[in-house]
Amino acid sequence: MPALSPTMTSGNIGTWQKKPGDSVSPGDVLVEIETDKAQMDFEFQEEGVLAKILKESGEKDVAVGNPIAVMVEEGEDVSAFESFTVEDAGGEKEPPKEAPKEEASQSSEPPSSGSQTSPPTIEKADSKGDSKSEPAPEPEESEPIGGKLQTSLDREPLASPLAKALALERGVPIKEVKATGPNGRITKQDIEKYKPSSSAGPTTASAAAAPSYEDIPASSMRKTIANRLVQSMNQNPHYFVSATLSVTKLLKLRQALNSSADGKYKLSLNDFLIKACSVACKKIPAVNSSWREVDGQTVIRQHNTVDVSVAVATPVGLMTPIVKGVEGLGLSSISAQVKDLGKRARDGKLKPEEYQGGTFTISNMGMNAAIERFTAVINPPQAGILAVGTTKKVAIPVESEDETAVAWDDQIVVTGSFDHKVVDGAVGADWIKEFKKVVENPLEMLL
Repeated sequence: MPALSPTMTSGNIGTWQKKPGDSVSPGDVLVEIETDKAQMDFEFQEEGVLAKILKESGEKDVAVGNPIAVMVEEGEDVSAFESFTVEDAGGEKEPPKEAPKEEASQSSEPPSSGSQTSPPTIEKADSKGDSKSEPAPEPEESEPIGGKLQTSLDREPLASPLAKALALERGVPIKEVKATGPNGRITKQDIEKYKPSSSAGPTTASAAAAPSYEDIPASSMRKTIANRLVQSMNQNPHYFVSATLSVTKLLKLRQALNSSADGKYKLSLNDFLIKACSVACKKIPAVNSSWREVDGQTVIRQHNTVDVSVAVATPVGLMTPIVKGVEGLGLSSISAQVKDLGKRARDGKLKPEEYQGGTFTISNMGMNAAIERFTAVINPPQAGILAVGTTKKVAIPVESEDETAVAWDDQIVVTGSFDHKVVDGAVGADWIKEFKKVVENPLEMLL
């Protein structure tokens, strides 16, 4: 199993493109492999013949380095490997797993530590009269001894807390349960054995006794997304800066450019916003930076080029293909790259270098008319991400010499998420200011 990404520790076997006995040339696709990032084609880089497939399509969590097939040179006897197994190839190892965290069952402090959280101690004298400190005995729950006199109809049945919780969960009327525990106590086993009498009519609670659900196994990519987002929220102190932008001029410019394109390109609002991100990042380079550990030293790496990661929703999860060197690209080139990268991301055909890296990210939910604004999670090790909401028409006053009229303005709300380790609050605000300026005066991004 090859390591197709730096964070890959195991993979799932997809469709084999070759069968035993087929010749393989450099660059031929041997098998599809689902990595922790995407579904990828594994291209073999040597000549040979596929002699035996050791891991069939559909095998999951095959550790990196484990044998998945046998390759031989041209002319060798393939039939000699017909009964060859993984064990013959040296066996396989289990993919690394995180050790489960065990909760402490006892106090982590000695009784005599003096801390307010340490367990209490008691003094006990030995046969010589010397006193010794011993931990106080654990308190024991005493059996209830009853309360005020009640009639048998009003009396609350005697039941353990576990039995009460189970009865509530299953909708069991606890007063109808026959107690078999000590002193007439209803136990968990009594609740489990309870069967409603045939004469009793159905109740709403008993009808909804068992919840209905389906457990869907998490894919390798979903696990990776989860781990990276948890890491980002835990290690990057996020703060958020929002602004309302007028895009009326930008939309008119977009319409004019598209109408004169003769079908060569079709620019989207997002293409302009990606370009505007690069302009703002060049003016406020502190945002176009990342927090790094280099040779044991912590550094803030400030990037000279603006590589914008574009969030793309795919059937298997969120991908962020990269448009590189945006500061030097025209709008038509940005548009073409975004369309190509987005299609291949949804098809699972991206190469690792096309989605790993980037210096800034944009996430646009503007295609969903219900999303006015949202906040996004930073894509580590980057220091910033821009969340874009949908376009809304807003009435604004227009004053003239004679009267005040009302005009309609197209507006969007953007929210920048910044890593406070790298970008101070005032710097993040300056970046949003520069971004707003170029979006509301879109001819500036053509200079």
